[in-house]
Amino acid sequence: MSNAKQFRQNRREHRADEHEVNADERESAGERESADERQVCPECGGTLASDERRGETVCRDCGLVVDTDEIDRGPEWRAFDAAEKDEKSRVGAPTTNMMHDKGLSTNIGWQDKDAYGNQLSGNQRRRMSRLRTWNERFRTSDHQERNLKQALGEIERMASALGLPESVRETASVIYRQALEKDMLPGRSIEGISTASLHAAARMANVPRSIDEVARVSRVDEETFERAYRYVVRELSLEIEPADPAEYLPRFASELGVSDEAERQARELLETAKEANVHSGKSPVGLAAAAIYAAGILTNEKLTQSEVSEVTDMSEVTIRNRYQELLAAREDAVGFGAGRATA
Repeated sequence: MSNAKQFRQNRREHRADEHEVNADERESAGERESADERQVCPECGGTLASDERRGETVCRDCGLVVDTDEIDRGPEWRAFDAAEKDEKSRVGAPTTNMMHDKGLSTNIGWQDKDAYGNQLSGNQRRRMSRLRTWNERFRTSDHQERNLKQALGEIERMASALGLPESVRETASVIYRQALEKDMLPGRSIEGISTASLHAAARMANVPRSIDEVARVSRVDEETFERAYRYVVRELSLEIEPADPAEYLPRFASELGVSDEAERQARELLETAKEANVHSGKSPVGLAAAAIYAAGILTNEKLTQSEVSEVTDMSEVTIRNRYQELLAAREDAVGFGAGRATA
């Protein structure tokens, strides 16, 4: 191509670019003019103002109502202080006590893929790995943060193994945070205090798990766990009522596959035992296991002591002794009721 032809072609491209720029400028100017017109009163040319309380646009000078029934783009709630505003605001993910930073920090995903699902190159993977490392370091800035992160991870692991709901995990996290704030950790293991916090939270939520069940998923032995539990309850003044044997019945009945009638009979046996004060000083788990076994006998369901023992983690000897006490209390109650009716 000759220099003259090249020059003419470049000039045409330059003119086309100038034409596009001028068109964009005219469009932007038109938008600004229309926006300015919307801010000017059509009656007197005065300045318009929005009345958010009434949902109207009025002229500051002549009072002309230009627009009505405007959309209120603010929140539907009211707040009178900063704390109430933070509590009611729904912008962003909700905070949670189950994470050491309450879920406010940024997480870098472990998948080595971009936004389109494509695999990253080797250099990009190494870079992301390094960013994850630094991100973790920034998230746990001091020893308390590292302590809390490890403990909440333990609570999440044990709660998942025990099938506890999210509300119990949240309560356990709060209990552990309180123990950490009161400097109760020195001289005691993180695993022991976290196990004790989870057990206390489950008892407070009326979804208890037996000590054997909790000790089985914990990383500490049963003696350390019980000692830590008593320490946490005493120092934090937790109000925990004695476990009710009836709270264990739905889970045991579901795992054993007994009928609703058998579960109802088991509840009646436990109520009769409470009235006769048979439950005093006895393990609530053992009483619940014995009630399920005795109810199976009353409803002619084939339940063996070994099956109930395997599900409830109670020995067959305990089940055998307790179920006989429950049936004896039931017979005494029936006999007392018949005697009163005869009298």
